[in-house]
Amino acid sequence: MKVVNAAEPETRLSDVIRTVRDVIRRRILILLGITAVVAAIGIILTLRITPVYQGVTRIQIDPSRNPLARTANDAQAQLASEAIETEVSVIRSLDLARVVVKRLNLLNDPEFSGGPPPEGKPALSPAAKLDVVARSVNSHLDVARDRLTYIMAIRFNSESADKAARIANAFATGYLDTKVGNKIGTAERQTTWYQKRMDELAAEIRVADEKVAQYQAQAGIVRGASNQTGTIVDQQVAPLSLQLASAESFAAEARSKEQSAKQQVRRGALDSISDVRQSATIQDLRSKRASLSQTLEDVRGRYGERHPDFIKVRDQVAGIDAELSKEMGRVVRSLDADAGAADARAASLRQSMTQLEQKQAGNARASVIAASLQRDADGKHDAYEKMSQMALESRQAAQNSIAQAQIIDNAEPPQSPSWPNRPLLFLLSLIAGFGVGIAVIVTQEMLVTGMRSIDEVESELGVPLIAAIPNIRQDHPADIVVDKPTSQYSEALRNARASLLGVRGQPRPKIIALTSALPGEGKTTTALALARVMAMNGDRTIIVDADVRRAQLRMITQTKADGVGLVELLHGDVTLDEAIEPSGLQNLDQIIIHKPFFSSENLFGNDLMPKILEQLSERYDTIILDLPPLVGLADGRFLAALADAVALVIRWNNTPKHAVTSAAAWLKSDGANLVGSMFTMVDTSSQAVGSYYYYSKQYSEYYQEA
Repeated sequence: MKVVNAAEPETRLSDVIRTVRDVIRRRILILLGITAVVAAIGIILTLRITPVYQGVTRIQIDPSRNPLARTANDAQAQLASEAIETEVSVIRSLDLARVVVKRLNLLNDPEFSGGPPPEGKPALSPAAKLDVVARSVNSHLDVARDRLTYIMAIRFNSESADKAARIANAFATGYLDTKVGNKIGTAERQTTWYQKRMDELAAEIRVADEKVAQYQAQAGIVRGASNQTGTIVDQQVAPLSLQLASAESFAAEARSKEQSAKQQVRRGALDSISDVRQSATIQDLRSKRASLSQTLEDVRGRYGERHPDFIKVRDQVAGIDAELSKEMGRVVRSLDADAGAADARAASLRQSMTQLEQKQAGNARASVIAASLQRDADGKHDAYEKMSQMALESRQAAQNSIAQAQIIDNAEPPQSPSWPNRPLLFLLSLIAGFGVGIAVIVTQEMLVTGMRSIDEVESELGVPLIAAIPNIRQDHPADIVVDKPTSQYSEALRNARASLLGVRGQPRPKIIALTSALPGEGKTTTALALARVMAMNGDRTIIVDADVRRAQLRMITQTKADGVGLVELLHGDVTLDEAIEPSGLQNLDQIIIHKPFFSSENLFGNDLMPKILEQLSERYDTIILDLPPLVGLADGRFLAALADAVALVIRWNNTPKHAVTSAAAWLKSDGANLVGSMFTMVDTSSQAVGSYYYYSKQYSEYYQEA
């Protein structure tokens, strides 16, 4: 089961922070230098900038004051964003700039290129010069809407505070004057055009009205009380139609009464006729007959039917009956006469109606033409009314000088320049300098091809990093091992000794070779310091300088001026005892090359060197070989194969990675026992080497600082 370390992300972040800190600490002088130079340049340039002052005038748009806006909707439409942006463009127009230039007499102002022309160039014409100055003035102008309000801010930049305020105010007043003048001029032109058009319409109306009147007279068309037109026939048809309907209704009623009366007569039921019943004469006769009939019955009962009174009364009743019969006949005849009269009247009216309808059909075309002429005349009247209303509004606008904008904030000469903001530019210069410095050191770090970390060494070489030796700023760093044995430098070498010799119970190597890929990586100093650490820990140690071409060991250790060394020993000129000399430190001897040796012969290609090492192994516990660099030289490869353990010295953050990997590959291919690598000249504050200095501050009390 794989265990995930929960603190790993935090550790990685801390590694990044430490890496950044290390880079800055290593290159702090470069960073500070670049920051100071760039900041100084920025400050100097800022101080050389000519101050610019800004005058600000604010204008509020108020379309409700526009005399040409007929309705509230028209005024509101001018408050849309597009309309306000249009007003902004008007203020920035070249025409308004020309007005301002003329009004303030800026044609000869040097700030706006209005001075004399350069030598050798012809003078500009007044119009061309005005355009040049106006464009230059416009380049100093900035007009913008103030957020989402109906306020426009006019800003003008100038080297003079008074001039900035004066020109900003001039643009505002020029804009208002231009808007008023344009609208009044437009209204005046509209008024003139409206009056001309009204005169034309008045003439057309007179002609149209004359045509209508003339045609109506010819066609017999008259105008009624309700102002509706029609022919005389049309006016006669309506009342005649009503009369005809009434006559036909009356005739039908009379005819119905006549037919009903005739039927009652045939049945002998004259009393059923309504007109008979309703006749006052018949009712009076019936009343008299009823009275006589009663008298007749009384006489009959009293005297009998032969009595003269009975006969008299009976004759009277008979006379009344005759009168009733005669009166009923007269009523029936009257109904027949009424029906005939009603039919005759209805027929007469129907004949008149037919004649009128015939005439009306003939007048239909005349009515259509008359209506068309009337519509044309009415249209001209309506157009004249509308034109008259528009002319009235235009005349009112021409007499009104109210603008649709007003100045709410006049520009005052500013007390301080708007540009440059020197404190801000100073700060930006410092920030820019710091940024450039960071960019430079980051670029430098990216261009570095050397190795810096344990992981990088172990992944590339396949061997552990056995020591990270700090960089010591003194002539002979190896002396620190003796002078300050508890320093961080000495402790790093003791770590190397522990890694090379191994733990107790394991066979320890006797011949330990130190080599490097390239010259100048601190190999010789490290070999000497390691040998001294070995000797100080009780090991009988000898250090052998095998780098015959450079022979650097003689420069950092005590040696005889006329002594002999490895070259003479390999040539057979001296014995081993003669070549060995004391180093001045107990338990440590040395074989030195007293003079660089340049020759094509292969000093180490014979059997002499193995025999020498075998003899030394019998005398000493540890033999430290200072080998030459591997890249470009073959000597080190021969000697590395003879050692029990080989350590590859790498200059931290310097030796190219490809050189180190090539050297390690050669050692492995030659059969050398490459047991590890050693960083030299490591930045003492760097954490890149991992656990060696990860807790260096915590262990600061354990070290005696060098």
